[in-house]
Amino acid sequence: MSNALDENAGSPVIYQIRIAGHLNPQWTGWFGNMSITLLAEGDTLLTGPVLDQPALYGLLKKVRNLGMTLLSVNRVEETQNQKRNEP
Repeated sequence: MSNALDENAGSPVIYQIRIAGHLNPQWTGWFGNMSITLLAEGDTLLTGPVLDQPALYGLLKKVRNLGMTLLSVNRVEETQNQKRNEP
C-alpha cells in the first residue's frame, strides 16, 4: 500500500484542516506552526506544513481532543510556478 506522503519523504506537505466553529485564540500555540484563520461562515481553517502521516494524525488528535467537529482535511497542491523552480 502506498503512503500519500512517500513521494515527498522528508519534505513537509501543506495541509488545510477545516473545523466547525471558531477556535478560541488561547489554543493558537497548541497547533505549532499552523496558521489559524477564523472564517466568516463560522468555521476555523488550520493551514501549514505537515512533515509526515504521524504528524498529520497528531494534529487531527488535537482537533478531536478539543471536541471540535472535523469538516475536511485537504492537501494543498503546489502551484505550477513552484514546480518549475525545482531542480
